[in-house]
Amino acid sequence: MFKTLENMNTQNRALLAIATEDFEAEVLESNLPVLVEFWAPWSRPCQVFDSVLRELAVACAGKVKVVKVNADDSLDLSLWYDIQSVPTLLYFVRGNPGLRIVGTATKEAILAKLEPLLDPSQEK
Repeated sequence: MFKTLENMNTQNRALLAIATEDFEAEVLESNLPVLVEFWAPWSRPCQVFDSVLRELAVACAGKVKVVKVNADDSLDLSLWYDIQSVPTLLYFVRGNPGLRIVGTATKEAILAKLEPLLDPSQEK
């Protein structure tokens, strides 16, 4: 399983898989807004949604950081952020969660929800 995550990181730098110990630095202290997917390897919807998440990571590169957190391996985070179903997306700005999307959605639908929340000063 960890080999898969390592391969995902090297093949597509726009999408990071992080663990609990990296959450504070990668999400809470990030200068960019962060879209976090809480997922589980046994979840078929998460497997199907992975391609959408990769597309989002590429589409948002430089404006929004996109990361994945294994909800089973990071139970403390899952409990803290009240993750009751996977996949769940949380959108963090300056360390604060502001948007929650539960379940799968299209790239376009997610971008439509994120667009009003993007800080124009972040755009390059």
